[in-house]
Amino acid sequence: MRFSVYLNAVIPLLTFVHGQDTCLKEVKSAFEAANIPEDISITFDPTVLLEVTLPQTSGDSITLHAGVQVPREDTAGPPTFSIDPSTAAAAGPGPFVIAAVDPDAPPTVAQIRHFLGSDFTVNGGPLTNSTPAISPFRQPSPPAGSGAHRYTFLLFNQPVNFDEQTVVTSNTSVQLFNISAFAAATGLGSPIGGTFMLVAPAA
Repeated sequence: MRFSVYLNAVIPLLTFVHGQDTCLKEVKSAFEAANIPEDISITFDPTVLLEVTLPQTSGDSITLHAGVQVPREDTAGPPTFSIDPSTAAAAGPGPFVIAAVDPDAPPTVAQIRHFLGSDFTVNGGPLTNSTPAISPFRQPSPPAGSGAHRYTFLLFNQPVNFDEQTVVTSNTSVQLFNISAFAAATGLGSPIGGTFMLVAPAA
């Protein structure tokens, strides 16, 4: 399996290496090496560097670098989101939709939706949203005995009337989510940015 080969190659190098993404080509290459676009049926050609930062109860916050492995105990969140200033002009002011999915959950429940929020706008710092998240952030919880899961964050331009969609609501199960089908049904199109982290089961 291509993803297993990727994990074997990079986990020793990425464990405990944190720092924001600084190059669109590197982010795209990391997604492709991890086989994410194929596995979740998206086209990923980012024009924006999405920064995802996980607060910590002690020590510095962790800002993800695409493909970094993060210990589960450091992923409680909820994360904050921002756009790297170097790509802010390409992003525009918003609004944006942000989704997070786990494509590596057991096949009977995958994908699991770990976050879905809309109405994010640029406000001189972290992205802020003016409406409650449709699906609040869920801490990664890969089952015992599994390998590291690819927790994937995606940024979309928000189409007009998105807030009227009823494909996914706060009452919709987070299991058996399909980000590609959801994006098609709601007019999101392809993501304009993204990043991901690897999280293994707690020891």
